[in-house]
Amino acid sequence: MMVAGEKPKDFKGTLKRLLAYLKPRKYRLLAVFFAAILSTVFAILGPKVMGNTITELFEGAYAKLQGVPGGGIDFGKIGQMLLFLAGLYIFSSMFTFIQQFLMASVAQKTVYDLRKSVFQKLEKLPLKYFDSHSHGDTLSRVTNDIDTIGSTLQQSITQFITSIITIVGIIGMMLFISPTLTLIALVSLPLSIFVIRPFLKRSQRHFAKQQRTLGELNGHIEEMYTGHQVVRAFGQEEKSLQTFHKVNEELYDAGRKAQFISGIIMPVMSFIGNISYVLIAVVGGIFVTNRVISIGDIQAFITYSKQFTQPITQTANIANIIQSTVAAAERVFELLDEAEEVEEKSQRMLEKTHGEVAFEHVDFGYGEDLLMHDLNINVKPGQTVAIVGPTGAGKTTLINLLMRFYEINDGKITIDGVDVTEMSRGELRKNFGMVLQDTWLFNGTIHDNIAYGKKDATEEDIIAAAKAARADHFIRTLPEGYNTVLNEEASNISQGQKQLLTIARAILADSPIMILDEATSSVDTRTEVFIQQAMNELMKGRTSFVIAHRLSTIQDADLILVMDQGSVIEQGTHAELLEQGGFYADLYNSQFSDEEAS
Repeated sequence: MMVAGEKPKDFKGTLKRLLAYLKPRKYRLLAVFFAAILSTVFAILGPKVMGNTITELFEGAYAKLQGVPGGGIDFGKIGQMLLFLAGLYIFSSMFTFIQQFLMASVAQKTVYDLRKSVFQKLEKLPLKYFDSHSHGDTLSRVTNDIDTIGSTLQQSITQFITSIITIVGIIGMMLFISPTLTLIALVSLPLSIFVIRPFLKRSQRHFAKQQRTLGELNGHIEEMYTGHQVVRAFGQEEKSLQTFHKVNEELYDAGRKAQFISGIIMPVMSFIGNISYVLIAVVGGIFVTNRVISIGDIQAFITYSKQFTQPITQTANIANIIQSTVAAAERVFELLDEAEEVEEKSQRMLEKTHGEVAFEHVDFGYGEDLLMHDLNINVKPGQTVAIVGPTGAGKTTLINLLMRFYEINDGKITIDGVDVTEMSRGELRKNFGMVLQDTWLFNGTIHDNIAYGKKDATEEDIIAAAKAARADHFIRTLPEGYNTVLNEEASNISQGQKQLLTIARAILADSPIMILDEATSSVDTRTEVFIQQAMNELMKGRTSFVIAHRLSTIQDADLILVMDQGSVIEQGTHAELLEQGGFYADLYNSQFSDEEAS
């Protein structure tokens, strides 16, 4: 009740769609509903039976004191009533267990289906989705939002059903005992809401500020932690501490006010509830003396009045939780509704890829403005093609188009004369081996990371690939060798060693077309020479696309494509381009003079 949940844009539509995931388990849900009804009904009957037992005990004792013939406490009857009461509570607990057991299955299976749908969706999303959405936001939808849905299904739905039945049942029992006392008990409810409403509004405002400043503080701490070397290098420790103290002070102030104001609410509600309790006790006492109702009914009524506020508070809390859950579900469904990569129905397969690649009158742009216009490239089988140019020239974009990470606006790209759009993306990408500047290794052994490039790789194949990539030596120096486990960030080996492993993985894949995007950028000069030798051996008989900033590494390329602003402005061999004295010659000479100066 303290903090308002995030509101969904389309509550009804999203809720309806979420309920569709529950439809396959409708019979279990029906069983949960009936178990919740029975559990609550048995629990509600308990105070009434206890009241009847107290009445029986009181009347028996009173009759004996008055000397009524045959008067006295009937312990046999009281024993039967207590056994009946114990039976009610046992059955109530049993049906509560059944309800929770069934709901756990329903909730986890529903979340399982949701996770499965989301994971399958992620595999079908185009690269442009990941480029236009932050990784943190996508991860939050996949993990936090689905967990929120699971928690609500597991706990809040059964609690909501139970609370509603409890409210209806308690009001029914209170009316059955005494309509007058029920009216007194119900008057306290709107009075409580009226009194605590100003406190709620103020506490919500401070809770919202607390969450906002907590986010700022966490962001600042994460920034300072990840960049602590830079902070120290520039002597900004004092400024960092000042920012921390400022935000921390704001968080303290907001938290203190929020907790203090929200802390007042319960005493105020208890005070109003106690006034109602006193009135019920006084009026009930008058009714007992006038023989309107029995003393046991007064005890039962007081118990019901004490239990009455709890399910109402729970319902209000759950309504807020359900709103937040529907908002979380909406975020998940937004991901599921994203446009997928479309696979064509007629999918051709290449029996054997020779590696002839052609770009024919290709137009492409990330938006309305074209980055590439009428691009034409012809690469013969087995050629090594180097792609050079300044940052933002379109080098990586060219590779992304070749692998159909993005769709071209016009023209066509062919491999061995076959339009890439006529092949499935999976079939197309089998023909490529990639080594990127940004290394990617998963949490697992070095052996498994290298073998990722080939399903049926033998031990000998993996070692041979590691040797070709000049990685075998450093792997064997590790305590566990090829069985060394890389952590999630692969931070227990150096950046250069990570790059060597990705190169070994590409070598093992043995693809007919190789793509090397700044593959040697993270290794030292001596290691670069070794890798270059391994790459030269690897690229023999294969079509290779090499993106390089250091022009000295691509002098032996069969074809050099010089790109600028999305267009190929020059192409030829290293000697031919130098002879032309154009953009490439200027780029090469400036880089060469920089190296000489250093």
